Amino acid sequence: MNLNEDAKLVQVFRAADNMQAQIIKSLLEANGIPCVLTGEAVSRIYPITVDGLGEVPILVREEDAQAARAVLEKSTRDVLS
Repeated sequence: MNLNEDAKLVQVFRAADNMQAQIIKSLLEANGIPCVLTGEAVSRIYPITVDGLGEVPILVREEDAQAARAVLEKSTRDVLS
Protein backbone atom coordinates (compact mmCIF):
# COMPACT_ATOMS: atom_id res chain seq x y z
CA MET A 1 0.00 0.00 0.00
CA ASN A 2 1.47 3.34 -1.04
CA LEU A 3 0.93 6.88 0.14
CA ASN A 4 -0.16 9.28 -2.55
CA GLU A 5 1.54 12.64 -2.85
CA ASP A 6 -1.62 14.57 -1.89
CA ALA A 7 -2.14 12.75 1.41
CA LYS A 8 -1.91 14.89 4.53
CA LEU A 9 0.70 13.25 6.77
CA VAL A 10 0.93 13.45 10.56
CA GLN A 11 3.63 12.27 12.92
CA VAL A 12 2.63 9.34 15.13
CA PHE A 13 6.00 8.38 16.56
CA ARG A 14 9.56 9.65 16.86
CA ALA A 15 12.05 6.77 16.79
CA ALA A 16 15.35 7.08 18.62
CA ASP A 17 17.29 5.83 15.59
CA ASN A 18 16.88 4.27 12.16
CA MET A 19 16.82 0.71 13.50
CA GLN A 20 13.88 1.45 15.80
CA ALA A 21 12.17 3.35 12.96
CA GLN A 22 12.44 0.33 10.66
CA ILE A 23 10.89 -1.91 13.33
CA ILE A 24 7.99 0.53 13.85
CA LYS A 25 7.53 0.86 10.08
CA SER A 26 7.32 -2.95 9.74
CA LEU A 27 4.82 -3.14 12.58
CA LEU A 28 2.57 -0.47 11.06
CA GLU A 29 2.76 -1.91 7.55
CA ALA A 30 2.01 -5.41 8.87
CA ASN A 31 -1.21 -3.89 10.23
CA GLY A 32 -2.09 -2.32 6.87
CA ILE A 33 -0.94 1.20 7.76
CA PRO A 34 1.47 2.72 5.24
CA CYS A 35 4.04 5.12 6.65
CA VAL A 36 6.95 7.33 5.74
CA LEU A 37 10.21 7.71 7.64
CA THR A 38 11.77 11.17 7.56
CA GLY A 39 15.15 12.37 8.72
CA GLU A 40 16.87 9.14 7.68
CA ALA A 41 19.84 10.85 6.02
CA VAL A 42 20.85 12.52 9.27
CA SER A 43 20.49 9.30 11.25
CA ARG A 44 22.77 7.46 8.81
CA ILE A 45 25.47 10.10 9.06
CA TYR A 46 25.20 10.36 12.85
CA PRO A 47 23.94 6.95 14.00
CA ILE A 48 23.48 8.12 17.59
CA THR A 49 20.91 10.30 19.26
CA VAL A 50 22.37 13.40 20.82
CA ASP A 51 19.64 15.83 21.81
CA GLY A 52 17.39 14.29 19.17
CA LEU A 53 19.94 14.45 16.35
CA GLY A 54 19.45 10.85 15.19
CA GLU A 55 15.70 10.69 15.73
CA VAL A 56 13.49 9.56 12.86
CA PRO A 57 9.93 10.90 12.70
CA ILE A 58 7.34 8.40 11.47
CA LEU A 59 4.45 9.83 9.47
CA VAL A 60 1.15 8.29 8.42
CA ARG A 61 -1.91 9.58 6.59
CA GLU A 62 -4.08 11.72 8.81
CA GLU A 63 -6.96 9.25 8.51
CA ASP A 64 -4.67 6.41 9.68
CA ALA A 65 -3.20 8.26 12.69
CA GLN A 66 -5.65 6.95 15.30
CA ALA A 67 -5.25 3.35 14.14
CA ALA A 68 -1.46 3.72 14.02
CA ARG A 69 -1.33 5.06 17.57
CA ALA A 70 -3.56 2.21 18.74
CA VAL A 71 -1.23 -0.37 17.12
CA LEU A 72 1.81 1.25 18.74
CA GLU A 73 0.13 1.46 22.14
CA LYS A 74 -0.96 -2.19 22.00
CA SER A 75 2.53 -3.25 20.95
CA THR A 76 4.06 -1.35 23.85
CA ARG A 77 1.61 -2.91 26.32
CA ASP A 78 2.33 -6.40 24.93
CA VAL A 79 6.09 -5.92 25.27
CA LEU A 80 5.89 -4.51 28.78
CA SER A 81 3.48 -7.09 30.17
